[in-house]
Amino acid sequence: MTSRHLLILDLKDDPVAISAYEKWHLQVWPDILKGIREAGIEEMQIYRAGNRLVMLLETTPDFDFIAKAKADAENPRVQEWEALMDQFQQRLPFAESVEEKWIPLKVIFSLKKSLAHV
Repeated sequence: MTSRHLLILDLKDDPVAISAYEKWHLQVWPDILKGIREAGIEEMQIYRAGNRLVMLLETTPDFDFIAKAKADAENPRVQEWEALMDQFQQRLPFAESVEEKWIPLKVIFSLKKSLAHV
């Protein structure tokens, strides 16, 4: 069974940067896609409203954010991609550190769980 994770990040509020970011995501490097899959991410979607991004991940049961971050830190190609994307991104004001980009969202409501109590 897969798990679902939602994360948010802001882009710089600049139409040129936003357009460039979207274009890069039409041609994500194959080795980046391979690393995503190898980490246990079965599906990844990024949505945009204004300069706010929402990333949806569907992962295998054994997916581990810490292991993925460690593998990414040790992969020069991923670091190159991250540096490229970083020029378009800005940290959220409530990020715990300057290194923290994508912030996980907390589930505060579930219709399925609510209906189970009705």
